[in-house]
Amino acid sequence: MELFIAILVLLALIGISNVINRQLPYLPVPLIQIALGSAVTFLPSGVHMPLEPELFFLLFIAPLLYNDGKKTPRSELWRLRAPILLLAVGLVFTTVFVIGYGIHWMIPSIPLPVAFGLAAILSPTDAVSVNALAGRIHLPKSLMHLLEGEALMNDASGLVAFKFATAAAVTGVFSLPKASLSFVIIAIGGLVVGALLASSITGIRYLLRRSGLEDETMHMLIHILTPFALYLTAEELGLSGILAAVAGGVMHAVERDRSNKAKPRANELSDNTWSVILFLLNGLVFVILGLQIPDVFNTIFSSPDFNNYEVVGYALIIFAMLIVLRFLWTWAFSQGGKIVGGSIGQEKFSFKILAMTSISGVRGAITLAGAFSIPLIVETGAPFPQRSLVIFLAAVIILFSLITASIALPLLAKQDGINDEAEREQMERHGQIKMMSAAILAVKQARDETNEAESSAVLTDYSRWIREFKPGAPNYGYRLMPGKEEGLRLGALAIEREETRSLLANGEISKEHAAMFLRGLEQLEMALSRSSHLWYVILRSTVRAIKGMLYKEDSRLAAKLSRADREALRTIKFRTSCAVVDSYEELCRGPDKNEATDILKHYKLIKDKLSKPYPALQGYNEGNDEVKRDLHWIAIQAERDTVQRLYEVGEITRDIANGLRRTIRDREAFILEQE
Repeated sequence: MELFIAILVLLALIGISNVINRQLPYLPVPLIQIALGSAVTFLPSGVHMPLEPELFFLLFIAPLLYNDGKKTPRSELWRLRAPILLLAVGLVFTTVFVIGYGIHWMIPSIPLPVAFGLAAILSPTDAVSVNALAGRIHLPKSLMHLLEGEALMNDASGLVAFKFATAAAVTGVFSLPKASLSFVIIAIGGLVVGALLASSITGIRYLLRRSGLEDETMHMLIHILTPFALYLTAEELGLSGILAAVAGGVMHAVERDRSNKAKPRANELSDNTWSVILFLLNGLVFVILGLQIPDVFNTIFSSPDFNNYEVVGYALIIFAMLIVLRFLWTWAFSQGGKIVGGSIGQEKFSFKILAMTSISGVRGAITLAGAFSIPLIVETGAPFPQRSLVIFLAAVIILFSLITASIALPLLAKQDGINDEAEREQMERHGQIKMMSAAILAVKQARDETNEAESSAVLTDYSRWIREFKPGAPNYGYRLMPGKEEGLRLGALAIEREETRSLLANGEISKEHAAMFLRGLEQLEMALSRSSHLWYVILRSTVRAIKGMLYKEDSRLAAKLSRADREALRTIKFRTSCAVVDSYEELCRGPDKNEATDILKHYKLIKDKLSKPYPALQGYNEGNDEVKRDLHWIAIQAERDTVQRLYEVGEITRDIANGLRRTIRDREAFILEQE
C-alpha cells in the first residue's frame, strides 16, 4: 500500500510540475520536478524511494532511449555520423583520462581508478534532459540533431568506461587492450542484437496479423514490451542493453515508414499510447532524481570529514573543466565545417554555436544512476574509497549542468534566434497554417452521412480563416479578439451579466433561462481570460455549481435545448448586447476609443443578427447547431494538440506558441457566441 501511495504522489508531482511551468515558463520542467521530488522527502510522511540502478535503467532508460531512436531522423544521424562519433566516443574517452587525472590531482583522496570512474559517469549527456530543454529553447536544427545523436550513443561508451574503471578500483587490475576490445564487442554486439531482435519481433507481429490477429491492443502491448525485451536480452548476453534499445527504436521507425499508409489507425494508437508513457517516464526520471538529492547532500554535509564549501567548490571546478574540454574538443573538430557533416558554406559554427554545444551537454539521471551502482566494498572487503563523495559530486554537477543550460542557452539562442521580424512572421504563419490544417483534418475524419451539412459549414469557416492568415490578405495576422482588448471585452461580459440579473429581477425572464445564459457567459469568460482572472472565474463557476446541486437549481442545463429555450436565450442576448452598445458608445469617445470601437462593432453585428427571425426553414433540425458545435470543439482540440506538438519539437518558440494559443482561445470565444 505504501508503494502504491508513493507512486500516486510521484504522478501527482509530475502534474503539479507542469502547472508550475505554465505559470513560470522560465523555469524548466526538469528542475521543477527535481525540486518537488526533494521537497516531498521533508514531509512528515514523505516519500522515500531508494534508487535501484539496474531497475532504473530497465524501467526508465530503456523505453526512453528506444523512443529517441525511433523518432530521431535517420538521415540526420547518418549525415552527422562523424561528429556524433567524435562526441559520443572520442570525447567520452578523452573526458575519462583528462578529467580523471584532473580529479585525482585536485582531490588526492580519490584514487586514480575511482577518479576515472567518476569522469566516465560524468561523460554521457542525458537524452531525457536534452529533450526536456529543447522544448523551451529554440536551438539550430543541426545542433539539436547532433545533441540527440550524441546522447543516444554516448550512454553506452560512458557506462562501459565506468564499468571498467570501477572494476579496476575494486580488483586493482586493468588492461587497456582488453578494455578496448571489450568496448567494441559490447557496443557493436548491442546494436546488432537490438536490430535483429527488433526485426524478429516485427516479423512475429506481421505473422500474427496474417493469421487474423488484428487486435490493435495486443499489438500495442507487444510494442510496449519490446524495449524491455531488447534491453534484458542484450544485458544477459553481456552486451549494451542501452544500444540494443536504441537500435530497436531505429528498426521500428524503418518498419513504420513502410507501413505508415497501410496502418494509419495502428500508428495513431501507438502515438497516443507512447505519448502518455513518455510523459510519465520523463517526469518520473527527474522526480526520482529529486528524491535522492536530500540523502546525498545530507551524507556529505553532516559528515565531519568534509568541508561543505570545499566539496561544492570541487563540483563547480569539475563542471567548469567539463565545459571547457567539450568546447575545445568541439572547436578542434569543427575546423573545415566537419562538425556538422557538411562544408563550411552549409553551416557556420560560430563562437556562439560552439558555446551552445558545450553548455548543452546536460548530465542527468544516467549519471546519478551509474554513481549509485558503485559497490559498497572492494575485493579486499574494505569500503569503496570516497563512494559518498563521488555520488555527491555527480549529483551537484547534474544540478549545475541543468541550471547553467537553463539560464545560458535561452540567452545564446535568443541572440542567434528569430530576432528578424520576417523570420518570426514566417514561423508564426507556419504554426497558424499547421494548427488550422490539423483542425480541418480532424473535422474530415469525424465527417459521416449524419453530419454532412454541419461539417461542411465548419470546414468553410476554417478555409476562410486560413485565407486570412496568408500574406496579402486584408486581415493577415489579425486575431479574432486581440489580446489588448481583453479588459474591455471582459467588461462587456460584466455588463451582460448585470443586465441579465436586472431582467431576472424585473420578471422579464425565467430563472432557468437566466441560469442558462449566465453559464454561457462564464464559458465565454473562461475562453477569454488570462490565468490570473481565470482562477476567479473557475472559483465562481464552482460555487454556482455547488449551489445548484444543494438547491436543485439549473435542472435543465445539461438537457438538450428546446426551440422555446433558444428563442428565450436569443432574446436575452439581444437585450444584453443593446446594454453593451449603449455603454460602449460613450467609451468610444475616451482614451480607449480604438479598442472600444472594435468591441462596439462586434456587438452591433450580434444585434443585427439577432434582430432577424429565428431559422424556420423547412426541415431545420434544432440539433444541427449542437452537431456543428461539437465539430468545432473537435477542431479546436486538434489545434491545441498541434500547437503543443510544434512547440515540443522546437518548430515554434514559447512566445509564438502562447500567441497561437491566444488565437485559439479567441476563436473559441467566437464559436461560443455563435451558439
